[in-house]
Formats: sequence, C-alpha cells, structure tokens
Amino acid sequence: MRRERLGFSFALAVLSLWCTMEVAVEAAWSLQTPVKLVWHYYKVHNTCDYAEAYIRHQVESFYKYDKTIAPKLLRLLYADCFVNGCDASVLLDGPNSEKTAPQNRGLAGFAFIDKIKTVLEARCPGVVSCADILNLATRDAVHLAGAPSYPVYTGRRDGMTSTKDSVDLPSPSISWEASLAYFRSRGLDVLDMTTLLGAHSMGRTHCSFIVDRLYNFNDTGKPDPSIKASLLEEMRKLCPPKTRKGQPDPLIFLNPASGSKYSFTNSYYSRVLTNEAVLGVDQQLLYNEDTKQITEEFAAGFEDFRRSFALSMSRMGNINVLTGKEGEIRKNCRFPNKK
Repeated sequence: MRRERLGFSFALAVLSLWCTMEVAVEAAWSLQTPVKLVWHYYKVHNTCDYAEAYIRHQVESFYKYDKTIAPKLLRLLYADCFVNGCDASVLLDGPNSEKTAPQNRGLAGFAFIDKIKTVLEARCPGVVSCADILNLATRDAVHLAGAPSYPVYTGRRDGMTSTKDSVDLPSPSISWEASLAYFRSRGLDVLDMTTLLGAHSMGRTHCSFIVDRLYNFNDTGKPDPSIKASLLEEMRKLCPPKTRKGQPDPLIFLNPASGSKYSFTNSYYSRVLTNEAVLGVDQQLLYNEDTKQITEEFAAGFEDFRRSFALSMSRMGNINVLTGKEGEIRKNCRFPNKK
C-alpha cells in the first residue's frame, strides 16, 4: 500500500464524487452495495436550500465553546452507522434503546443534534432527517478540529426502531483479525479500518475499556506485554485496578499527545509505532503487514491520512442507509413520529 496508490485511488474517488449529482458511492478497493444519495439533496429538491449552511453555522457556534463535540460526534456517528446503518437509530430514547447498550456507555453529543434539529424544524419543518444532520454535523465538527471537509451526500431517512440487543459493537481489546472481520461485515476494507481507527487521535475513554491491558491481559494476571513501560506506568496511575463494585471509572485521553486540545492529527499513528496506543485494538495495527504499512505511511504523512479519512468517512456514511419511502423524517430525533 504505497503512498502513490493512496493518492491515486483518492483522486479517482473524488472525481467520481464531485462530478455527478446523483451517484452510486463506490470504494477504491472494495465495492459497497450501491446506494443513491444526492449531492446537496435538500437544495436539489428545493425543500431546504440552506440546510447544510444552517448545520454548519450551529456547529461552528458550538465548537467555539466546546471542542469536545468533534470526538463526541465521531463516536456517535460510528455507533449509529455500524449497528443498523446510518439511520439515526442511536439517537432514539427508550429504556432498551441502542444508547442503553453497555458498548455505548459514555456516548454523548445528543444535545448538539437536538439543538440543530430544533433550528431546522423552525426553518424547514419535517424535511431534514436526523441521519443527515448527524453525518453533516460530524463532518463540520471534525473539519474544525483539523480533518478535511469531505463531501457528504444526503437524502438519508430515519429508522423507527432502536434496541440495545442490536448493538454488536466489538470490544476495544479485540485482535486485528476480529476487527477487520467486523469492518468487512459492514462493507469496509483494511484501509478503511486503519483509517477510521485514527479517529482515536482525539477524545477520551473510560478506564474500564483498558483495565484488562493494564493488569490482566488475556487472563494472565499480567499487563499486555506490547504496551510501553512508561505508558503502562502512566495509565496505572490514572486507572487503578477494579477491586469493588461501584468503584469510580475515570476518563482518560485516547491520545495523550493531543489531550485536551482535541485536535485531529496523525500523532495517533506515531504512538502505535512506539507501542504507546491506549486501546488494545489500536496497538494491534502493528501485527498485520497491511495495517502496519498503512500506519507507517500515515505517521510519516499527515496529508495521506487526511485524504484517506475523507474517503473512509464517506464510505462509512453509506452503510445501510434508508432512502426513498423507507423509514421517516423524524420531527424530534429522540422519538419516532406519532402515527
């Protein structure tokens, strides 16, 4: 996977994305099921000409006061698209909804989406889907953090059900083989996986998601041997072993190099190469020839990472979308419409 190949494939993808109005979104190396989404859907159909501008303005306003919205929305979009597809089902409330699943502990950003939806309902009632809002707002937020402003095709509709039993998001301690199998089950490939894991360049996670690496890796009673000694010492200070029920579960930075700046950088890949990844699944990128080579390229070239991120985010946003007469356009992102 040479850098030239990354640039060439991205150029082809962007040419396809930007030169047509209505497209079947395709991958550079592997094909997804073609789905018809539209560039500037709401303007093309004269239903809400300035929908994307309204969303961008709201995100810019939020970002001035809270830079955490970038990693929060990234995680929220991942939790949505990888479960039932990009249908905003993760936004639905309920005692057994997706947001109540253990894997979604700490999921945030719902209030930001609610505020944007309120603005759009005041200007274009019943028109803009929560699924499109989530995709567009995430793009705009991560762009402010340093990511590229990639094209987001629109015309998604919202799902009407949400259950915690449908949430099959994997553990952050899985092997690269299991991680790749999971990504492939969603129509994504090894480049998408290595690229999208780079979203861990910013944000935080709970100690409970890494405590096994620190104290009892694979039930050995010892720490993960791949973790750098200095990082192990640092993480153990922040994350004590769990010894009692109800013990606090602190938040730690996924990428200490970025920390509270919440900036989108390629330092995540440099840390993987020096065995300083916080999550086990991230450190696993060293143990496959393809993922290691991609990691090395992204660590050496930020623009390579940014270009690949643009394409992979567009591909993730295409997973199992609802269009046409499928689903609905929710009036409130937290509840299905009343019949």
